[in-house]
Amino acid sequence: MDPRLKTIADSFDAWKIGLDDSFQFHCTECGQCCINREDILLNPRDLFNASKALNMLPETFVKEYCDTYIGQDSRVPIVRMRPRGSIKRCPMLKDRRCSIHRAKPAVCALFPLGRAVMLDKDSFHATGVLNSQIQYIINPVSCGDKSETHTVRSWLAHFGIDVQDEYFLKWHSFLSEICFFIHKVEGKISDNLLDTIWTTIYVCMYLNYDPAAEFLPQFERNMEEILTALRNTTEKLGDAS
Repeated sequence: MDPRLKTIADSFDAWKIGLDDSFQFHCTECGQCCINREDILLNPRDLFNASKALNMLPETFVKEYCDTYIGQDSRVPIVRMRPRGSIKRCPMLKDRRCSIHRAKPAVCALFPLGRAVMLDKDSFHATGVLNSQIQYIINPVSCGDKSETHTVRSWLAHFGIDVQDEYFLKWHSFLSEICFFIHKVEGKISDNLLDTIWTTIYVCMYLNYDPAAEFLPQFERNMEEILTALRNTTEKLGDAS
């Protein structure tokens, strides 16, 4: 696990903040939050918006600006911004400004807040993620100043992030089912078959989008195609055992 992500995981309870709790922060546009970063992970909507902002296909954006790998714990394909140079800056940082500001990833728009879904790590398979399972943290930061007071709710609203984020809930419900499947079959199927499954998930999850069409219907279609394929695979494995 990336050291920054491990620190967040280890400190989550201490940093937790409620929707109507207040915090002091004012962004001075110094660009410090965009350096020494190896943890800017993109979900499918982030990738869709960022690639569209640069008139690229998602596949092209990934090749140019991202790394892909299989999550150590989740065992699902992950896309992250590829840090550049000795200061490990986000590739979207230009002259201390985000070059895709209006389409920046949710993790960046939320800063200095963080958002996570709390699920039992031994129970990935969920009937659905509930809004009550979304929790927020306030990251300790050394940039900006404390000249403004916000609540979590008002900060989300300022950046157009809905508290009842339909996509975010669907995305994590989807991930929970994929995690459950991979953990169930890994070690029981051939490496070649597992690689094929991972490739199929990655392509459908992140790349199979028309930039000219609305995102959410495409995401829901891709999600259902993946889940149907995984369920069919599970049935075949059950018949073969």
